[in-house]
Amino acid sequence: MPLRQQIEHQYNACFDTAPTVIVHSPGRVNLIGEHTDYNEGYVLPAALDLGTLVAARARADGRLRAVALRLEERDEADLADLHPREGPVWTRYVRGVAALLLEAGRDLAGADLLIDGDLPLGGGLSSSASLELGIAVALSTLAGCAIDRRELALLAQRAEHQFAGVQCGIMDQLAVAFGQAGQALLIDCRSLKIEPVPIPDTVRIVVLDSGVPRTLAGSAYNRRRAQCEEAVRWLREVYPEVRALRDVTPEMLQVAVGATHAPPLQGTLLRRARHVVSEDQRVLDSVAALRRGEVAQFGRLMVASHASLRDDYEVSGPELDALTEIAGATPGVLGARLTGAGFGGCAVALAEAERAEEAAASIAARYREAAGRDGQAYVCTPAEGVRVLT
Repeated sequence: MPLRQQIEHQYNACFDTAPTVIVHSPGRVNLIGEHTDYNEGYVLPAALDLGTLVAARARADGRLRAVALRLEERDEADLADLHPREGPVWTRYVRGVAALLLEAGRDLAGADLLIDGDLPLGGGLSSSASLELGIAVALSTLAGCAIDRRELALLAQRAEHQFAGVQCGIMDQLAVAFGQAGQALLIDCRSLKIEPVPIPDTVRIVVLDSGVPRTLAGSAYNRRRAQCEEAVRWLREVYPEVRALRDVTPEMLQVAVGATHAPPLQGTLLRRARHVVSEDQRVLDSVAALRRGEVAQFGRLMVASHASLRDDYEVSGPELDALTEIAGATPGVLGARLTGAGFGGCAVALAEAERAEEAAASIAARYREAAGRDGQAYVCTPAEGVRVLT
């Protein structure tokens, strides 16, 4: 049974009535450009045909009831007393988005929400942003409010910052909000300009779930962000005009390393800065390669990105390294790298279209044998952003 029919049936079982709104909110995979978004740099994500479904119906009593099917959990609160910083993380996203919509003047009267989907949870495919945007669009639609996707993306990011404790950049929310079928999105995380980049029909995106869970708020993610900010403060001793690592070139890093009139940039901070500076350039080079149809060059840039994330940014791990190595040695695969923040989660590979399914099955089987974990592989195509189905 298709997911949409499933959620309609399950909604009726949960709430003894039918939903009036069903929203599909995709996950996203970042093809290249990792840990550059909060450094005001460039990223190249694509929305996925895997995602979150939110079925909803309005209530008139100011109650917000939510059921998360895959977690087998329920939550209920009054819109006048949400306490979005309390409770399990998924409820913080639901309550937090509702709280921010109310703060923005949206006339919410209450809702019954049912949440389901086929997006791997906690795997680096933006399940949190997918949930945030799905809830935001569902509640806005029930309230009869106009939906400005950029506004909702920024609101969802605030929910992540304020209520989940993750100081994420804006990439995930923008990719979920603005995804286009068959296109990746070049996002300038300083100006928030979004530019579609066609993905050739000759290739497929293969998402590889390592089976290693990650929790960003309890991981080194926020520490990496703080290290980048510290590197910027250091670099300003030599280059006062620098606002973010986005403004730094490889040549500027070399000068900062050998500076004599200021403390030299070295050690951990140098490695963190070097990754971000080189990764920004890889994004721009990757876009140019795609536009020329040079998918093999794109694959090589993915491999270089993973090496930088592993060695300079230190966010990989044995399982992700094994997964990318296995993928890279698989016929039909052009390149692979970890995707998302790292510390577990998923890798992404680019594969020749006619060999993608076979490659995905082979990678998953060899990874299970090598790592002793049940990894999963999904052959995907770029999909539309968050949308109301009914």
